[in-house]
Amino acid sequence: MVEITPVRSPRDLDEFLRLPWSLYRDDSNWVPPLLAGERKTLDPARNPFWRHAEAEHFLARREGRVAGRLSAIVNRAHNDYHREKTGFFGWFESDPAPDIAPALFSSAEAWLRDRGMDRVLGPANPSTNDPSGLLVDGFEWPPFPLMNHNPRHYAAFVEAAGYRKAMDLYAYLILHTDVEREKIDRIAKRVRDSARVTLRTVDLRRFEAELALIMEIYNDAWEKNWGFVPMTTDEIRFAADDLKSIVLPELVYFAEVGGEPAGFALALPNINVALKKCNGSLWPLGWFHFLKFRLRRIPTIRVVALGIKKKFQSLGIGTLFYQRYFNQHMERGYVAAEMSWILESNEAMNRPLQMMGGKRYKTYRMYEKALR
Repeated sequence: MVEITPVRSPRDLDEFLRLPWSLYRDDSNWVPPLLAGERKTLDPARNPFWRHAEAEHFLARREGRVAGRLSAIVNRAHNDYHREKTGFFGWFESDPAPDIAPALFSSAEAWLRDRGMDRVLGPANPSTNDPSGLLVDGFEWPPFPLMNHNPRHYAAFVEAAGYRKAMDLYAYLILHTDVEREKIDRIAKRVRDSARVTLRTVDLRRFEAELALIMEIYNDAWEKNWGFVPMTTDEIRFAADDLKSIVLPELVYFAEVGGEPAGFALALPNINVALKKCNGSLWPLGWFHFLKFRLRRIPTIRVVALGIKKKFQSLGIGTLFYQRYFNQHMERGYVAAEMSWILESNEAMNRPLQMMGGKRYKTYRMYEKALR
């Protein structure tokens, strides 16, 4: 018999966080998250997301053994922005037994109904501004930073609980040997000739000012995207504080048109090659692995964000960002880059990536279910 209980004690939370270690012990592609980071994300006292959201975290037990977990989330910022009554699910994990997932989803949905929600969307950990989507294709590859990974059978569990596809999120991989440099350079020259576009790297000495600029561009550029929710200044700062130690200035660019901020692009070294060896903690030996895989020696990167303000989106500025990243491939010996995630409906991003030699190699799926 499956017993579903909410997380109430420090021990419950510890079991919630550590469950993946038993479920993924035979999955060579799984990358253990840093437990301290997971605790920080879930902590209402430290994560500003929870100022406009609430959650209930559930554990599934069989004969006293933890066999699954799931979070039910109400994000008031999402519902205010979209004028919806949508709840979210996140942090879904389950052992292979088919009766675990239905029990977890039933408890989460009841909690969301009690709070007036009429729809569920997910997975989002805890929002669409965070790691989102269930991996449904590309299981043979390990994840890049801030991307999800899960077993193949999770999709069947979610769909058996009555969920259907809401939107697919694509991840592209581009190898340095596949880059169509002639096309990129030709288009980039055309963009430079037709508009007064300049690029600069981030200035970490002006950290607060640069964060404000990123928030301005982000909330303008993504405003019309599916699932978008504006980020607050504190949320931007919270995310940036976690990334500050791994950001390389030569991988963060701003575009300006006639001196006006027009867009930004952010890429990160693939620190998962080090995190995999840390096994969830930087202590006592975790820092050794970070030092061993010094950031500039990691041969792969992930382009995490690339946004252009709406008034400049017709200028082709994105090509200038990609050209700069491909120049970094040449200069620093990067062998591959992941571009993720891209909405399946975003042809303005999908077409250029395919044109440049990118291969869609992973698909993540957002699911939805009506509650009423």
